[in-house]
Amino acid sequence: MEDINLGAKVQEFRNMRQYSLRELASRAGLTPSMLSQIENNTANPSINTLKSIAAALEVPMFKFFQSSIVSEELIVRKGDYIRLGSVQDGVIYDLLTPDLSGSIELCLMEIPPRSVTSVKEKSHVGEEVAYVIEGDVTIHLDGKMFELSQGDCVKILPGVNHLWENTRDVSSRVIFAITPPSF
Repeated sequence: MEDINLGAKVQEFRNMRQYSLRELASRAGLTPSMLSQIENNTANPSINTLKSIAAALEVPMFKFFQSSIVSEELIVRKGDYIRLGSVQDGVIYDLLTPDLSGSIELCLMEIPPRSVTSVKEKSHVGEEVAYVIEGDVTIHLDGKMFELSQGDCVKILPGVNHLWENTRDVSSRVIFAITPPSF
């Protein structure tokens, strides 16, 4: 698995926007100390923290990973997936495409038992299609809940608020594609 210098990318975009550390921390709802630790790679941010930083910087989250993961390789071998975000929150996202430079991204999401992908529904600019490969999940779409089981698919239109929830006692796995890449 390739190492990604998230801290350097966050700092690069912060400097491009000419935000002080305190200003970006405030905009992202973080403490300056936490943001400093992220930029210095002494803290591993959660997916939701990265989303907050990306929103505060007005850049798609995938930009934090873009230059680090562009690859000439067209094949991604099992076990060589790029892990996006932190495992500390429990939900794991693995990038299945070689990089985010194309017009589509493919990810594998693993949701541990009795967990949720975020505290509130969020949207993104891309269109998403998801396929449940293992377990059962609940998807919340604009406040409505839908139960999905292995083999079920869902299309999520751009701008639709959503989150994933696993209410069961076993992990669930979902493959999803987003176009354009916006993770």
